[in-house]
Amino acid sequence: MRRGTRPEPGYRAAPLFPPGGRLAGPRGIRWLAMSETPHSPPPSAAPDRLPARLLGPAEVRRLADRLGVSPTKKLGQNFVIDPNTIRRIVRAGDVTADDVVVEVGPGLGSLTLGLLDVARRVVAVEIDPTLAAALPDTLAEFAPGIAAGDVEFELVHADALRITELPGPPPTALVANLPYNVAVPVLLHMLERFPSIERTLIMVQSEVADRLAAEPGGRVYGVPSVKARWYADVKRAGSIGRSVFWPAPNVDSGLVRLDRRSVPPTTVADRRDVFTAVDAAFAQRRKTLRSALSGWAGSPAAAEGALKAAGIDPGARGETLTVEEFARLAEHRPPREPA
Repeated sequence: MRRGTRPEPGYRAAPLFPPGGRLAGPRGIRWLAMSETPHSPPPSAAPDRLPARLLGPAEVRRLADRLGVSPTKKLGQNFVIDPNTIRRIVRAGDVTADDVVVEVGPGLGSLTLGLLDVARRVVAVEIDPTLAAALPDTLAEFAPGIAAGDVEFELVHADALRITELPGPPPTALVANLPYNVAVPVLLHMLERFPSIERTLIMVQSEVADRLAAEPGGRVYGVPSVKARWYADVKRAGSIGRSVFWPAPNVDSGLVRLDRRSVPPTTVADRRDVFTAVDAAFAQRRKTLRSALSGWAGSPAAAEGALKAAGIDPGARGETLTVEEFARLAEHRPPREPA
């Protein structure tokens, strides 16, 4: 593929050679339409695979200059320029040679290279057409394990919020430096669409990390905290300074680890109904649940009845409820009047 050639959305880059086989195309990568049948199954990771060279500040700036890329605030782009931070993220995600990892927003490939050093297979989802077109060339230059057949890589050029399926075997882990402006929607969408994801390690704005990992009763406990816990056990996995990014953001970052729950909270309510109750409770978080849920239930009296039926104090506030209590509450929502 010529450097600078832009794929159309809905295309992916895929190796042209079987595991351990001979390079059969330019740098071993070409673009495939999403409707095409995936090629051979992914190889087992070789313990002595050729190591990838991680990107430092000079490499990141050289790649950006070559592409004429200026990180955009609209896409929340801040590229990691510190190899030690990349290694730390991969370790914190417990990525192993058995994992099929999906990465959202690979950018110039800093984290992608770290994942290719460990995982069995990496699928990257990139919305930026310039970055998507350039990533295969970068990986061919810095990750010799791809050409050697030690690890498999595929690129999906698409908006992660619109992804409904991924090529190849189901992903077992999500590891990503998520754009700050869409971090929570992307996280929740991926967890919902891909139940095979067992572990997630994301780097997000520190404030977002605090909210995701907050416990009931905390000042920052809110909608992201509850919804993330529908899918997983959530905890903070560390802090990241501003100096490891280019350009340096105006805020610090944090790592969040999510381990998929074996089963969602036990309830007869649908997930969407539970999330609707969560949204209503926090829309007016300073009010008691009796008042905050009046629109959701139809009236303050109906909200009080639903809360009491669920064993919840009507005078409580949303930030005191666990995801299990929201699930019970959703079961007792009064019937809605037909339109």
